[in-house]
Amino acid sequence: MELVFKSFDKDGSGHIDAKELKEALKNLKMYESDSQVTSLIKEVDSNKSGTIEWNEFLDVCLAIKHGKGGSLKFAHIYSKQKALVTVAGHSGTHSFAEEEMSAFSEHLNQCLGQDKDLKHLLPIESKGMDLCKKVKDGLLIAKFINVAVPETIDERALNKLGGKTKELTLFQINENQNLGIAAAKSIGVITTNVGAAELINGEKYPHLVLGMVWQLVKIQLLNAISLKNHPELIRLLEEGEELADLLKLTPEQLLLRWVNYHLKKSGSTKRIKNFGGDVKDSEAYTILLNQIAPGVCDKTALSLTDPLKRADKVIANSKKLEVKSFMKPADIASGNPRLNLAFVAAIFNQCPGLDPLSKEELEKAGIMDDDFGDSREERAFRMWMNSLGIKDLYVNSLFEDVKDGLGLLKVIDHIEPHIVDWKKAEMAPKNKFQKCTNNNYAVDLGKAKELNLSLVGTGGSDIVDGNKKLILGFVWQLMRKHTLKFLAEVQAKKFGGKPVTDEMIVAWANETVKASGKETKMTGFKDPSLCDSVFFIDLLAAVDNRVINWEYVTDGKSAEDKLNNARYAISVARKLGATIFLLPEDIVEVKPKMILTFVASIMSVSK
Repeated sequence: MELVFKSFDKDGSGHIDAKELKEALKNLKMYESDSQVTSLIKEVDSNKSGTIEWNEFLDVCLAIKHGKGGSLKFAHIYSKQKALVTVAGHSGTHSFAEEEMSAFSEHLNQCLGQDKDLKHLLPIESKGMDLCKKVKDGLLIAKFINVAVPETIDERALNKLGGKTKELTLFQINENQNLGIAAAKSIGVITTNVGAAELINGEKYPHLVLGMVWQLVKIQLLNAISLKNHPELIRLLEEGEELADLLKLTPEQLLLRWVNYHLKKSGSTKRIKNFGGDVKDSEAYTILLNQIAPGVCDKTALSLTDPLKRADKVIANSKKLEVKSFMKPADIASGNPRLNLAFVAAIFNQCPGLDPLSKEELEKAGIMDDDFGDSREERAFRMWMNSLGIKDLYVNSLFEDVKDGLGLLKVIDHIEPHIVDWKKAEMAPKNKFQKCTNNNYAVDLGKAKELNLSLVGTGGSDIVDGNKKLILGFVWQLMRKHTLKFLAEVQAKKFGGKPVTDEMIVAWANETVKASGKETKMTGFKDPSLCDSVFFIDLLAAVDNRVINWEYVTDGKSAEDKLNNARYAISVARKLGATIFLLPEDIVEVKPKMILTFVASIMSVSK
């Protein structure tokens, strides 16, 4: 009880004030209004002090214990807060939801249950913190990354059990963890404060384990929810909107609109604004499933008054449609936003219920254009920006999300701290003029001596208008600046405070390979001989001769061998801790921008 009280009483004053209660309600996704906060305090505040003191809080706890808390609204808040399992970490007290730990454990069992390499880990117990124990050797996370985004990790680079290997060494475990974390970054997972040590000791850091697993579950379930994969989502366009308006929406926003589209189509007045409180009565779910499959899913749940029985009926209906999910009735009824988002995504992925577009409709919408989907450069730059861990910055679509200028300014401020004078920025740009103001300022800072970028012919209006070539050019230079600055910092002794140049990186790579006794070399980042990845594998072996299994390396003569070598080289580099955003195809096609970042990343982790 004392622990729960302290979780409300953030400032340690000995009482819970309105501000603290409001913060707790928002964290629980239960905040409705300030009057709700006032009402809850009045309900418990027997001495009329305007706050909830320890003895008053204790009265609520005792009432619940003796089965008399049913009439108290605050009792429900207390129960929800208590449901957050609280653990002590080295950096303070952290909370995570027990139902999420259980749900994600079941989901991983479902996704990876047949994997022979994980026999020693599966099944994960759904109760307790077994999941946090099972991530120790790095295999579980690595394998699930490949479920979320297939072929992200070349599994030949993983250290596994089998044959003479009965137990992994700490070195091998560290390699697996480094590979998993770097690969997770490359697909958009934010890994702030997550390192190999935290995952090896997962029981001490359950909030970090759960946070990483949730992001991977989210990527897995939401990856296909885009106009590229589902052109029929264009049917969600509202009056006066254009295709660009849909492209701006995140997968979560698309799902909200999708649910409301079906609710409207059914004739219902029900609408949802979130995946928490708005869905916990199961009304939206019942109508949605019936609208998608009227002959399979009925609406009898609406005649039930018990929220859990309603939710149970919803889950039963979803199973009739063969929707794979880890939902329990209590997860719906409690309004857990993460689990409900995952449930809606699972329903969409199984049966979106949208009429396919005709060829004429596709052409009219411009969806058949070659440049409609993600380019590899756009993907790499977007993932890089997301990996920086900048507060309130997540890039869903590079060309759309930089238009307001704030994203570019935040990245610039991250690369060169305090260079941005935020008083000069429009923090809530609503029109083109304000967006141009921000982007003009971003261009000016890019040209300043601190960054010294080449932005000839680039103006703020070009970014607002979505000029892809100029946007890619600007972001690439920011990425390059960040990469070289980071390299200079971690290899400070080597460079003696001097700016790192392309020539320095090429020279280092050639000297390192030559010193190891190999004869391969590179003339530059455009060198066509790099397409077989043999030089990169020699470089990685020179950095650490334990990381390469030469049985997997070929001469790279055929197209298939080139691709396999590239996949292996990327995963081995990640084993060493290198953060990499290029794809195997970038190496095979010798994309100089991506090759530069690859070699620089290897250099940054070399001893």
